[in-house]
Amino acid sequence: MTMDVHVRDLRYFVTVAEELHFTRAAERLYVSQPALSKQVRALERQLGVELFRRDPPGVTLTEAGTALLPHARRVLDAWSRGSAAVEAARAAARGTLVVGMSTSPGRGGLLPAIRSRFTAAHPDTALRLRQVSWEDPTAGLADGDADVAFVWLPLPDAGRYAWTVLAREPRLVALPDSHPLAARTQVDFTELLAEPFLALPPSAGPLRDHWLALDERDGRAPRVGAEIASTEETYEALVAGLGVCLVAAGNAPLITLGGVVTRPVRGLSPSRYALAWRAEDGHRPLVRAYAQACRQVTGRP
Repeated sequence: MTMDVHVRDLRYFVTVAEELHFTRAAERLYVSQPALSKQVRALERQLGVELFRRDPPGVTLTEAGTALLPHARRVLDAWSRGSAAVEAARAAARGTLVVGMSTSPGRGGLLPAIRSRFTAAHPDTALRLRQVSWEDPTAGLADGDADVAFVWLPLPDAGRYAWTVLAREPRLVALPDSHPLAARTQVDFTELLAEPFLALPPSAGPLRDHWLALDERDGRAPRVGAEIASTEETYEALVAGLGVCLVAAGNAPLITLGGVVTRPVRGLSPSRYALAWRAEDGHRPLVRAYAQACRQVTGRP
């Protein structure tokens, strides 16, 4: 007996079995009655057994038809669920992925390279960028406004998120070009302990502590000269002499405009730049694909 049976044939069989009337079954299936009868006969020949008795009083199931019916229904149900899963995947591939960020990734064209890699694999997906204030260190992940986000580690409530580190960069000190330390080629962090620092908003949590270098202060509290929530605010505060600040090497070009310089600092651990997403979304195909595009572009494992 050949088992190469089409789903359509099983659907025809089940519909006739439920109606026990070829004409009504044909109406449900939107096919002609002769075409339906022909297809059911073909299925019977293929299986080598009659599925229906066609007597003048009406149509009834044979023992073979009765035996097949529950199995045919399970196959059709499984196929329906499988088709729905495929459609959901197709819809996801045609969707929109929102990418959050507080500052442009820059770094030698990183963002365009990731976009190019991602859209080549997912041409039907729209990428939408969302700029977020530094008051939200998760760049839109915490409130659900972003699907993935370029962030600095550490994140507050870190257990909620997963990430892949894209870059480890030295922390430099940014200061006005009139500052006495600006004449140096390198600064030791101990020389900065008494300086007023520009700080992220308190809502940044552990990220605020990281850019104030609390771990390297041996318990000595920092002096906060001003709070900043954007690149523009940082530049203006530096030029105004309100304090110095630490900045990742890759972000230095954003603030070293007229009147501001950066210098390497001894005694500081590096910063970590990452693509992050909510841990619960790690199974989403588009989230995984964007993370993979980031890894491919940056050469990260």
